[in-house]
Amino acid sequence: MEDLSEEYGNYTYEYYLDYENFGELKDKHGQQEAMHIISVVIYVICFVLGLIGNGIVIWVTAFKSKKTVNRTWLLNLAIADFVFVLFLPLYIDYILRDFHWDFGVVMCKLNSFVLVMNMYASVLFLTVLSIDRYVSLVHLNWSRRYRTVARAWLVCGCVWLVAAAMSCPALIFRDTMRLHDKIVCFNNFDAHDGHTMAMRHITIVAIRTTVGFLLPFTAICVTGILLIVKLKQSGGSVRLSSFTKTVSAVILAFFLCWAPFHAFSLMELSLYSSSPLHNILRAGFPLANSLGFFNSCINPLLYMLVGKKMRRILKRACFNFTKSSLRELSHSLSATEVESVPGVHQENVPDEPVESSTL
Repeated sequence: MEDLSEEYGNYTYEYYLDYENFGELKDKHGQQEAMHIISVVIYVICFVLGLIGNGIVIWVTAFKSKKTVNRTWLLNLAIADFVFVLFLPLYIDYILRDFHWDFGVVMCKLNSFVLVMNMYASVLFLTVLSIDRYVSLVHLNWSRRYRTVARAWLVCGCVWLVAAAMSCPALIFRDTMRLHDKIVCFNNFDAHDGHTMAMRHITIVAIRTTVGFLLPFTAICVTGILLIVKLKQSGGSVRLSSFTKTVSAVILAFFLCWAPFHAFSLMELSLYSSSPLHNILRAGFPLANSLGFFNSCINPLLYMLVGKKMRRILKRACFNFTKSSLRELSHSLSATEVESVPGVHQENVPDEPVESSTL
């Protein structure tokens, strides 16, 4: 275990702990504590807003609206983000315990797998939704012929399979290790030589950055630009204003939330040759990570609440729920009043009060 401890810093970089200089880390603990507190606050906000927002989206799209292709994308996106935020309490606990993992190696692998899988799924569903919006507005004849709910669910299944396949490295390399007085959950790229360790790490980061950021971001930008150009050419000024806001919000949110995380991931690879960015990465990676997670709680606002039709569905669903609750409360109060009157039996009372008798 001592040899493993000494080699730990050579094959994986953890932004929150420097095991080769553990004593120095304690001296610098106060400098990082503020950043960790900020990241925890963001995680808690992500958990609360993501749980409520995505829960509402799932409820409305699955039970309160017509089954359409757009609703299918929104439902699966909400499910991805919902499952994503469900596992955030484990990571919050990990940080609050000063990065001590207390849930075992199986949960270390499973937690990382679920988080990474739903990160991929969320990003890929954003991409599919953006491409589908472009195709449905520009290629109308093709859309009417082939754009069906059944095919949409088939695409969703493919997205989930791709996301699961891309997340398999978490099941392979995530591991736990007791170091000093803590148990850490980390990427164990252990191998017989340092070159293999570095290549494993570089390959995972390269695939994650390409599939999880560059390609989706490029697709969203290209479809957004093409959509704006087509709308300008068609002279649809009113529709252009509405779609411009939506597309701009999607691109901006996606970039702001995920760009810092992937930028820090790429900077992390420089540590295999030198470590001038070590302190910056150690301090800034928790915040960049939390900003990426934040995308899962703002997606409902961008793809659900911004749409006028969806807002009307949500308002109508909330109104019907409130109306039903008030009706049940009224019946309950009426039954209570009847039971409190001596000599009056419940079976002799009509279900609805007769308002004409009180006039």
